[in-house]
Amino acid sequence: MNHSKRHGEILRLLQEEGTITIAALAEKLGVSLETVRRDVKPLTNDGSVLKMHGAISLPSLAGEAPFERRMRENAEAKRAIARLVATTIQDGDSVMLDTGTTTSFLARELLGHRRLTVITNSSDIARTLATVNGNKVYMAGGELRSDSGAAFGASAIEFVSRFTVTHSVLSVGAVDAAIGIMDYNLDEAEFARMVLTRGARTVVVTDHTKFGRHGLVKVCDFKDFQELYTDHLPPRDVAAALEEAGVRVIVANGLREAAA
Repeated sequence: MNHSKRHGEILRLLQEEGTITIAALAEKLGVSLETVRRDVKPLTNDGSVLKMHGAISLPSLAGEAPFERRMRENAEAKRAIARLVATTIQDGDSVMLDTGTTTSFLARELLGHRRLTVITNSSDIARTLATVNGNKVYMAGGELRSDSGAAFGASAIEFVSRFTVTHSVLSVGAVDAAIGIMDYNLDEAEFARMVLTRGARTVVVTDHTKFGRHGLVKVCDFKDFQELYTDHLPPRDVAAALEEAGVRVIVANGLREAAA
């Protein structure tokens, strides 16, 4: 495959997957990492492709894309993270989940569990886990957002504040080494902040493409949660900040673990 054909193939893969790592791109194209980086450079220079830590995406996917499209981005990685987190949740446990693609994947991985008590603001998560295996599902009320089918605002926050659960699990939009966990929407950040206060165990789930991103709104400091599940070890600056805060980092690929 020559240089120009690879450019076309890179753009085709991005249309299908939204975001893709450099390593995965090299494997799919059957070329070296060095060749991929060389091919990607002119695409990033002319604005066709957005470069981030260890991955590339289409410019239209910067920030928060519509929920359905985000569910397709890095789906394999998110599913691996969700599968690992699901193994730490037992039948009969109580779980609070905010809206997010990785938490939606987690809901699907929890379909084999029984007698869960689930509190969420996500209609997708509520539909997935309600009426099966003896689960109890409580959904926060309020106006549903058209892009994600999730409820936000004062009534949703007040509703979940009534509960105390075994596990609080948060899906995030950006992880900034200097600031902490961030999001792109004020309502989502405020709801997420409340979720973190309701669990005996507090967990953040995120694929590696969120590392090094800078959102619009701060959700919390790294010290405000206990565990972070991801698919690749964080970059050095993020890893150092997590370690300093005492956060346990668990990596789904290969089940590697970095304990702070």
